[in-house]
Amino acid sequence: MSDLVARAVDGDQEALREIVRELRDPLYRLALRMVWRPADAEDATQEILIQVITRLSSFRGEAKLLTWAYRIGVNYLLNLRRKTPQERRELSLDEFRADLADGLADNDYAGPEAELLATEVRLSCTQAVLQCLERSERIAFVLGEIFELTSTEAAWVLDVSPAAYRKRLERARERLRAFMGSTCGIVTPQGFCRCARRVEKAVAVGRVDVKEPTYAGHAVNGRDVREAAAQLHRLHDAASVLRAHPDYAAPRDRTDAIVGLLSSGSFPLLD
Repeated sequence: MSDLVARAVDGDQEALREIVRELRDPLYRLALRMVWRPADAEDATQEILIQVITRLSSFRGEAKLLTWAYRIGVNYLLNLRRKTPQERRELSLDEFRADLADGLADNDYAGPEAELLATEVRLSCTQAVLQCLERSERIAFVLGEIFELTSTEAAWVLDVSPAAYRKRLERARERLRAFMGSTCGIVTPQGFCRCARRVEKAVAVGRVDVKEPTYAGHAVNGRDVREAAAQLHRLHDAASVLRAHPDYAAPRDRTDAIVGLLSSGSFPLLD
């Protein structure tokens, strides 16, 4: 990978394209978990990729290229001025639990595309749950439990000590375990919420688009919705439910345009 970076820094356009292809999907998934909405994640990914590429000359191989790119991406996302809807409302996990209880149907939704819409509810709900965490706890959980980085790797990405990272991760784990354990029927039978019983309310308030489901219909590069959900039949814990998303793919048109944009002279390339 160091050789690929060196070639890109020397002006090899194909090497630059390969780096973009290598990084775009993981960085998009990182952004999506942090900013919730695909459109916002697309914007963030484009900005992060530009920052990564224009800093390639500073890459010294102190970590894997993707880990190094995560560090740039995390710094951008933690300082992003734009807030998610949950952040603007300062919605707590307790308030979100009450919101889920409101309008819960007595029976599973049995209308058209019932399975697809229940899946969309699950995916959008687990996205929203993360937004109830403060950003520093959210990113600690995303890196450790969803992307499964080691504490040493995640601490390097966040530029904190491994001990400090582990404390931050444990706080996020405890909060999400308590929430999911008392709320989510996938995690425990005692959880009152069932995805199939939230469909009608989610559609009614506009959280789920029947014609174009945001997450269940998202383009993927890797495991699809069914493959990602398969682990739910084996594992019933908070982290597994929050992790069980497909391998979302970044939009190709926008990421393919980045190399051309950087090569056009509009940005200082590889300073």
